[in-house]
Amino acid sequence: LKPFMENSTQVKFFYLFGLQETFNNKSVYFILSLITYLLIITVNLTLIITIIQVKGLHEPMYIFLCSLCVNGLYGTAGFYPKLLLDLQSDVQVISYGGCFTQTFVIYTSVLCEISTLTVMAYDRYVAICRPLLYHTIVTSLTVRKLLVFSWCYPLLIGLIALSLTVRIPLCGSRIDKIFCDIPSIVKHACLAITINQNFNKFVIVVHVLQVLFIIFSYCQIVRNCVKSAKGRIKFTQTCVPHLITMVIFITVTLFDTLQGWNSNVNITLNMRNAMAIQFLVIPPVLNPVIYGLNLQQIRKNYFLLLLTKPVNGMK
Repeated sequence: LKPFMENSTQVKFFYLFGLQETFNNKSVYFILSLITYLLIITVNLTLIITIIQVKGLHEPMYIFLCSLCVNGLYGTAGFYPKLLLDLQSDVQVISYGGCFTQTFVIYTSVLCEISTLTVMAYDRYVAICRPLLYHTIVTSLTVRKLLVFSWCYPLLIGLIALSLTVRIPLCGSRIDKIFCDIPSIVKHACLAITINQNFNKFVIVVHVLQVLFIIFSYCQIVRNCVKSAKGRIKFTQTCVPHLITMVIFITVTLFDTLQGWNSNVNITLNMRNAMAIQFLVIPPVLNPVIYGLNLQQIRKNYFLLLLTKPVNGMK
């Protein structure tokens, strides 16, 4: 233990080097990031408020969608405020506690996104493949249990991953990304990180199983929907948006995870950053926009809400 103790340091700050190649265009990136974050807040809050205020939307599908939007706000809150500050600073530094907090928020947000997409796939499977039993199977109690699973499971996994990372003595503080994450931190470990690597493999396996469940659900849905024109319309309206979001999210998340844990991957810093922030840009924007545009009931109630507000105010 003595050699590693001599090499280890008491890390108080981490230095983010992900913005090193953007020095000449920081103002442009700041404006684009600010517009993106404001757009994310606006579209997600709009959908959340619409679903909460309209009683006709208090159905499982819309409740899960609301949960997805809340998670979008939660995850991006751990990323954009710090990014906007860094784009206004000459040196990008984050405290030890701040780095682990950001890691926890982004990590659990990613896990929650996958879990919520899994829950939504199950809900669509029951609604389309077993419509007569839908209200018997997907009861209000079932909805609450699924919501608890989609949030508590990621938080538990996040706490375990964080505790395994915090215990590691570090011999460096350089992070070659624009935000903190576990692979970037453990690269500076002064000890073997076998437990962390094994736990990460376990998490990946669990989420691969979730993806396989989603694929199985949609195979059943497609097989059921092609039988009738009404089924094809229902699939297009409620499932295609879900599939688009899921494919994009899983692809970029898997890429970021694999390149984060595999140091042999040789890509430019800009490419690494572009891929790393996809799950913090695309899903939070596309989820409410795609669903809001495709689900007629949400679109109709949103406009009704806008029209009735001034009238109620005049009264």
